[in-house]
Amino acid sequence: MLETAIALAFGHFLADFTLQTDWMVRRKRESKVLLAHIGVVTSVTWVALGFALSPLLLIMIAATHLAIDWAKLKLGGTGFAGFMADQGAHLAVIILAAALFPGAYAAGLLPHLPAPLSSQIPAAMTIGAGLIAAVWAGGYGVQAIMQGIKSDIDPKSLPQGGKLIGRLERLMILMLVLAGEPGGIGFLIAAKSILRFNELARDNDMRVSEYVIIGTLASFAWGLAAAFATSAVLAALAGP
Repeated sequence: MLETAIALAFGHFLADFTLQTDWMVRRKRESKVLLAHIGVVTSVTWVALGFALSPLLLIMIAATHLAIDWAKLKLGGTGFAGFMADQGAHLAVIILAAALFPGAYAAGLLPHLPAPLSSQIPAAMTIGAGLIAAVWAGGYGVQAIMQGIKSDIDPKSLPQGGKLIGRLERLMILMLVLAGEPGGIGFLIAAKSILRFNELARDNDMRVSEYVIIGTLASFAWGLAAAFATSAVLAALAGP
């Protein structure tokens, strides 16, 4: 069951956050765009399952993903609550699907590849899902948290600079946790604090300082959550 859940989660994160372009997100209310996205989700999930002959599982993933995305579009799920409700619903379906079809991954081609490759694939997909969850999904999550906060950010900052910094810091957090060195995150926080100190000290508008601090803490919290979740799944794969 665990391997099936990992494959489904990897397919979901890959299709929802790296293969779904900004253009698709903006035009998702168009039926053809929404259906194209569902096609990508279903196809990637099937590949992650090793082309397992499990049509009912794939139909379940496609139908529920369509229903959840359609509900979000119709109900206007904006902000952090909407983002988490959407992703929570998708993850709940993944857990239910893995419980209903626990042998789907084992029925595919991947477990039958030559050793040791076959035994390493679930761990690789776990790390891949964790990477996407921390870096890409984290960007959307932090953006959703900051959506309702007003601030006058210096327009002279680099275009997309904040997004890139956030991705890199969450990537470093993931790497430190998986390497068994979570204490290094303290040095990462200290380094960023020092780099930001002069900038914030020169700014007389407390709102800008608070905006930066909230965004930084949100990014670190998301990165830590994704990293420890990934580490827990890897530990479960390794067994007692």
